[in-house]
Amino acid sequence: MIHKVEVATKARVEFVNITRTIQELVHSSGLENGLCTMYVPHTTAALTINEGADPSVVQDIIAQLDTMVPQHNRYRHLEGNSPAHIKASLMGSSETVMVESGELLLGTWQAIFFCEFDGPRRRKLFVRIVPDSSQ
Repeated sequence: MIHKVEVATKARVEFVNITRTIQELVHSSGLENGLCTMYVPHTTAALTINEGADPSVVQDIIAQLDTMVPQHNRYRHLEGNSPAHIKASLMGSSETVMVESGELLLGTWQAIFFCEFDGPRRRKLFVRIVPDSSQ
Protein backbone atom coordinates (compact mmCIF):
# COMPACT_ATOMS: atom_id res chain seq x y z
CA MET A 1 0.00 0.00 0.00
CA ILE A 2 1.20 3.50 -0.82
CA HIS A 3 0.45 6.34 1.59
CA LYS A 4 0.26 9.94 0.37
CA VAL A 5 1.49 12.56 2.82
CA GLU A 6 0.81 16.28 2.33
CA VAL A 7 3.56 18.73 3.28
CA ALA A 8 2.83 22.46 3.41
CA THR A 9 5.94 24.61 3.22
CA LYS A 10 6.12 28.24 4.28
CA ALA A 11 9.35 29.51 2.70
CA ARG A 12 11.20 29.41 -0.61
CA VAL A 13 13.83 27.14 0.96
CA GLU A 14 12.87 25.07 3.99
CA PHE A 15 13.65 21.70 5.54
CA VAL A 16 10.58 20.18 7.23
CA ASN A 17 11.22 17.46 9.80
CA ILE A 18 8.79 14.67 8.84
CA THR A 19 10.23 11.94 11.10
CA ARG A 20 7.25 11.82 13.46
CA THR A 21 4.77 11.64 10.56
CA ILE A 22 6.65 8.75 8.96
CA GLN A 23 7.01 6.91 12.27
CA GLU A 24 3.26 7.26 12.88
CA LEU A 25 2.58 5.71 9.45
CA VAL A 26 4.85 2.79 10.35
CA HIS A 27 3.05 2.32 13.69
CA SER A 28 -0.40 2.46 12.09
CA SER A 29 0.65 -0.10 9.46
CA GLY A 30 1.35 -2.70 12.13
CA LEU A 31 4.65 -3.56 10.44
CA GLU A 32 7.18 -5.17 12.75
CA ASN A 33 10.16 -5.60 10.41
CA GLY A 34 10.76 -4.38 6.89
CA LEU A 35 11.45 -1.23 4.92
CA CYS A 36 9.93 2.23 4.68
CA THR A 37 10.55 3.93 1.35
CA MET A 38 9.74 7.61 0.82
CA TYR A 39 9.58 9.32 -2.56
CA VAL A 40 9.03 12.96 -3.57
CA PRO A 41 7.37 13.34 -7.01
CA HIS A 42 8.53 16.94 -7.46
CA THR A 43 11.52 18.28 -9.41
CA THR A 44 12.19 21.13 -6.99
CA ALA A 45 11.92 19.25 -3.69
CA ALA A 46 13.91 16.44 -2.12
CA LEU A 47 14.45 14.22 0.91
CA THR A 48 17.42 13.83 3.20
CA ILE A 49 18.34 12.20 6.49
CA ASN A 50 20.57 14.23 8.76
CA GLU A 51 20.86 15.62 12.28
CA GLY A 52 17.54 16.72 13.73
CA ALA A 53 18.64 17.76 17.22
CA ASP A 54 20.53 20.95 16.38
CA PRO A 55 18.72 23.25 13.89
CA SER A 56 22.02 24.90 12.97
CA VAL A 57 22.96 21.76 11.00
CA VAL A 58 20.01 22.31 8.62
CA GLN A 59 20.88 26.01 8.41
CA ASP A 60 24.46 25.09 7.49
CA ILE A 61 23.29 22.66 4.80
CA ILE A 62 21.01 25.30 3.28
CA ALA A 63 23.79 27.91 3.40
CA GLN A 64 26.27 25.58 1.71
CA LEU A 65 23.76 24.66 -1.00
CA ASP A 66 23.18 28.39 -1.59
CA THR A 67 26.95 28.86 -1.95
CA MET A 68 27.24 25.97 -4.40
CA VAL A 69 24.08 26.88 -6.34
CA PRO A 70 23.43 30.63 -6.07
CA GLN A 71 19.94 31.98 -6.64
CA HIS A 72 21.13 34.24 -9.47
CA ASN A 73 23.43 32.97 -12.16
CA ARG A 74 23.33 32.53 -15.91
CA TYR A 75 20.60 29.91 -15.80
CA ARG A 76 18.66 29.21 -19.00
CA HIS A 77 15.46 27.77 -17.56
CA LEU A 78 12.76 30.38 -18.18
CA GLU A 79 10.75 29.76 -14.99
CA GLY A 80 13.59 31.17 -12.89
CA ASN A 81 13.80 28.21 -10.53
CA SER A 82 16.88 26.44 -11.89
CA PRO A 83 18.61 26.58 -8.49
CA ALA A 84 15.69 24.62 -7.01
CA HIS A 85 15.99 21.93 -9.69
CA ILE A 86 19.74 21.64 -9.17
CA LYS A 87 19.50 21.47 -5.36
CA ALA A 88 16.76 18.82 -5.56
CA SER A 89 18.95 16.74 -7.86
CA LEU A 90 21.90 17.05 -5.49
CA MET A 91 19.82 15.98 -2.47
CA GLY A 92 17.79 13.21 -4.11
CA SER A 93 14.13 12.30 -4.41
CA SER A 94 13.93 9.23 -2.18
CA GLU A 95 15.06 7.65 1.08
CA THR A 96 14.65 4.14 2.47
CA VAL A 97 14.84 3.34 6.18
CA MET A 98 14.82 -0.11 7.76
CA VAL A 99 12.09 -0.90 10.28
CA GLU A 100 12.69 -3.20 13.25
CA SER A 101 10.19 -3.97 16.01
CA GLY A 102 7.86 -1.34 14.53
CA GLU A 103 10.43 1.47 14.77
CA LEU A 104 12.40 3.32 12.11
CA LEU A 105 16.07 2.39 12.46
CA LEU A 106 17.44 5.90 12.60
CA GLY A 107 20.54 6.94 14.49
CA THR A 108 20.20 8.81 17.76
CA TRP A 109 20.46 12.24 16.15
CA GLN A 110 19.00 11.44 12.73
CA ALA A 111 15.78 12.90 11.36
CA ILE A 112 14.02 12.69 8.00
CA PHE A 113 13.62 16.03 6.24
CA PHE A 114 11.43 17.10 3.34
CA CYS A 115 13.57 19.66 1.49
CA GLU A 116 11.70 22.50 -0.18
CA PHE A 117 13.63 24.55 -2.75
CA ASP A 118 10.82 26.37 -4.60
CA GLY A 119 8.21 27.24 -2.01
CA PRO A 120 6.04 28.02 -0.37
CA ARG A 121 3.87 25.23 -1.74
CA ARG A 122 1.60 22.34 -0.89
CA ARG A 123 3.62 19.23 -1.68
CA LYS A 124 3.10 15.51 -1.57
CA LEU A 125 5.26 12.63 -0.53
CA PHE A 126 4.61 8.96 -1.21
CA VAL A 127 5.45 6.37 1.44
CA ARG A 128 5.49 2.60 0.97
CA ILE A 129 5.92 0.34 3.99
CA VAL A 130 7.02 -3.16 3.03
CA PRO A 131 7.36 -6.19 5.32
CA ASP A 132 10.39 -8.45 5.32
CA SER A 133 9.88 -11.30 2.88
CA SER A 134 10.16 -13.68 5.86
CA GLN A 135 7.05 -12.19 7.57
